[in-house]
Amino acid sequence: MQQTQNSMDQRQDIVEHRPVFMPRTNSDNLVKTDMVRFERHVGFASRQKKKSINDMHQVIRKKYGFSHVLELSSKSGNKLSFPLSPLSLKLTNEQDGQQYSVENAFQSSMIFEDGGPYTDLLSAPPRQARKDERLMTSGELIGYNYFGMEWSVEPLTTFYDWLYVNALKQNPHLHEEVMQYQAFTDREFNPKKSIHCAAYALAMFVALNKRELLDNIEDPAVFFNLYHEFKISNTEQLLEAGWV
Repeated sequence: MQQTQNSMDQRQDIVEHRPVFMPRTNSDNLVKTDMVRFERHVGFASRQKKKSINDMHQVIRKKYGFSHVLELSSKSGNKLSFPLSPLSLKLTNEQDGQQYSVENAFQSSMIFEDGGPYTDLLSAPPRQARKDERLMTSGELIGYNYFGMEWSVEPLTTFYDWLYVNALKQNPHLHEEVMQYQAFTDREFNPKKSIHCAAYALAMFVALNKRELLDNIEDPAVFFNLYHEFKISNTEQLLEAGWV
């Protein structure tokens, strides 16, 4: 009996759950988020992670009938993933004409109970900005201020999504390839640790583009209204449902 239980535990250990984000054009969601189960290849080597990504995408293709799924993490193996990473994708700020990565713009705009925004993070290396100690020690996140433009923390992900969608809109050389994909994943994204995910925002961009709703998306009010016009389907709902 003990041996059987151990075998069951081992099988559970190699099963992994990750979200898939699917653009929608004929529903009340812009993005449909679902959780997929797939085999996890134990180990930190890049080859093991790529095997897990391949298994995850095979499950998605079989379940939804998709032929084009894009992994956004650095282990993707797809050259398109690099320019679409929030660490690389840049948007031009109208006020100073400078370009900033989505990651820098997001991290430098956070306002906490005890400090922020830390605008010096605009010029920090993106990975360093993400790990800045002040973001962990300044109390509860209460909002965002991007060059004087204030955002609330609700609805969740709105400000991050706005940054990413607008950055991608400003990079039209990426649009043709992006629009070929039917679903997006990021194996490195952990829904238990964060709600903000570039793969979700990328799926939103594709949906907005297909629905011809990208006009005036730079206006925060226009973008904010999307969260009332459409139902939200992201990892917050999956957490509430006990998936992750």
